[in-house]
Amino acid sequence: MIIFKIMTTITKATTKGQITLPAKWRRNFSTDRFIIVEKEGYIEIRPLDLEKLNQEYTVFDALRDNSGRGIKARDLTKILKKING
Repeated sequence: MIIFKIMTTITKATTKGQITLPAKWRRNFSTDRFIIVEKEGYIEIRPLDLEKLNQEYTVFDALRDNSGRGIKARDLTKILKKING
């Protein structure tokens, strides 16, 4: 049986909106990058694995695919729907 220890701490945001993750928490992860997701009434902080992130494939690159011009998300969605039939 695996037992998870739940650690809780209270932290205060600085005037710039920054919070500190305690060192004892940061040491549990082999990264100094974290993803913060806002959910319904709370935030979730998860470690970011840069190796996994680098394995992603870029579907659209404005410089490569569109002479440096961006494309609206809804237009890209339409294109992808046409491709998928």
